[in-house]
Amino acid sequence: QVQLVESGGGLVQPGGSLRLSCTISGSIWRFNSVGWYRQAPGKQRELVARVFSTGPTYYADDVKNRSTASGDIDLNTVHLHMNSLKPEDTAVYYCNAREQDGTDYWGQGTQVTVSA
Repeated sequence: QVQLVESGGGLVQPGGSLRLSCTISGSIWRFNSVGWYRQAPGKQRELVARVFSTGPTYYADDVKNRSTASGDIDLNTVHLHMNSLKPEDTAVYYCNAREQDGTDYWGQGTQVTVSA
């Protein structure tokens, strides 16, 4: 059974940075891509970044140039590093792993609050 566990959320001041991590049980090689999503109160879940097994990493426009998504194959862990955080980045952040056939697996989410 696949399990995804996020960590690294919390309270961050505007302009600050954070690093989220997602540890995936089992081999990370089984997945076509691993992504980060977020959901703010009253809004739909949206894609933040997606790391593909081949090809460039995708970033949403509003996080591009201030975010880096990366994977540590040996530790079956993916990270999301975000800089210049804004209050509108406040959301629950979810890790997602997608298999070749489109099957999705989700973590439980980690809260990120950007506030002074």
